[in-house]
Parts: sequence; C-alpha cells; structure tokens
Amino acid sequence: MYSLKICMKIVSFNVNGIRAILNKDFERDFYDLDADIFSLNETKLNEENFKDTFPFIPKGYYSYWTNSKIRKGYSGVAVFTKKEPLSVYYGTKDGKYDDEGRVITLEFEDFYYVCAYVPNAGEGLKRLEYRLKYEEDICAYLCDLNMKKPIIYAGDLNVAHQEIDIKNPKANENNAGFTKEERNAFSCLLSKGYIDTFRYLNPTEIKYSWWSYRFNARKNNAGWRIDYFVVSESLKDKLISSLIHNEIYGSDHCPIELNIDL
Repeated sequence: MYSLKICMKIVSFNVNGIRAILNKDFERDFYDLDADIFSLNETKLNEENFKDTFPFIPKGYYSYWTNSKIRKGYSGVAVFTKKEPLSVYYGTKDGKYDDEGRVITLEFEDFYYVCAYVPNAGEGLKRLEYRLKYEEDICAYLCDLNMKKPIIYAGDLNVAHQEIDIKNPKANENNAGFTKEERNAFSCLLSKGYIDTFRYLNPTEIKYSWWSYRFNARKNNAGWRIDYFVVSESLKDKLISSLIHNEIYGSDHCPIELNIDL
C-alpha cells in the first residue's frame, strides 16, 4: 500500500497594492494555488475597508489583517488560513511595528506562523537605522517564540542575502536591500537556528521574486530574491519543497510557496 503524506501548502505574495492586483488575475491565482495559509504583503489598504475588497475569499478561510495607522495606502499585511489559529497577535513585542502594519503572528498547535513585510532601508538608505533596529527586534521576537514551538517566518524580507540572490550584485552593493549591514543582519538571524528554505533545498538555483518596473527588468530577468520562508531548524526534516512562482504576474513580486509535512 502507498501512504499519502500530509502536506501543508503555504503561499506568500507581495501584491504591491491589493486594489491594483484585483484588476488582474489575482482571484484566479488565489484559487489555483489553493494554499492552506495564504499571506499578503504590502496590501496598501485601510483597515476599515479591507473585508469589502475580498468578496471572493471562500467561507472556509479565516482572515486577519493589519495596516499602517500613520500613513494611508502604505504597507499592510494579511493572512488567510483554512484552519483557525489558537491565537493571533499583531506587531512584535508590545505591539511594536503595528503602527506601520508590519507583522501578524498566528499560533497553531504545532508552530507559529509569522507574516512580515520588513521595512525598506529607502532611497539613500535614510531608513537603514530603523531597518536594522527592526532586524534586532524581530530576531529577539522569533527566538522567544521558538522557545515555545517552531516558527515559520514568511514574507517580503527586503534583502537579497547572497550574490546568487541578485542579478547584478556589484552594481547594487550600496543599495537598499543589498547593503552589507542588511545582509549581515539576515545571516545573524539564520545563525540563531533558522533555515532559508529555498536556498537550503535549492542550493545552486538562480531564481528571483522581485523585479523593478524600470528598464524591462522582469523581461530581462534582472531580479532580486527578497521574499522568503524562514523556518526553525527543528522543522528541517519536514520540508518538502520551497518554490518561487515567477510564472505568475500581477505585481512587481511573484508568489512564493512552501510545502511542509506538518
């Protein structure tokens, strides 16, 4: 007899504005991907009108979202899950970063799911200090959670970790998302007992998840891999696949997918 492996499918997608992507093929892609957990980054919506934007979401999904309270049409993350979580938390410790709608944590029986849209260091690196403080805080937050149960940390983490993760590394050495400081912060996180699932399962594969709208970057595949599933090392043997769906359009990012035996 053949045994059927139970696989949980998780999808993360920076939609760069949910209103814009709903005019494209997002609804079809949502159904086709059929994820157990589907999280969104950069929704750019105000909290009060979020539900009205998702009339097509099946009744079988529980939905959770948070948005920027200090700037309209900015940031924002959302999570849709077929299984109701035990608890939901917004922001990091003491709700930090929820003013910009950066983080949602869903607690399930066997793991925590942390959906995040990491701050960009910005043009001229004007927010690099803020970004690095976020990295310090999120690392401590994840490590606190990991003491209780394993974590899956997902989203647009706004860093190309290694040269293999970016088309033109030399030309971007001092640009936001590829500074030495940001890359070192990501290395530091991984050193605390976490795995970059795509690179772990695909050590030499070159694939990107974000392309600038300028210079025909996507057409020329001049991209960056800045969207991730990072998991606790204790989940290493449960990983099945970590995918980048660069065949799916609609945003300057594409969806990423994690399949895991949970």
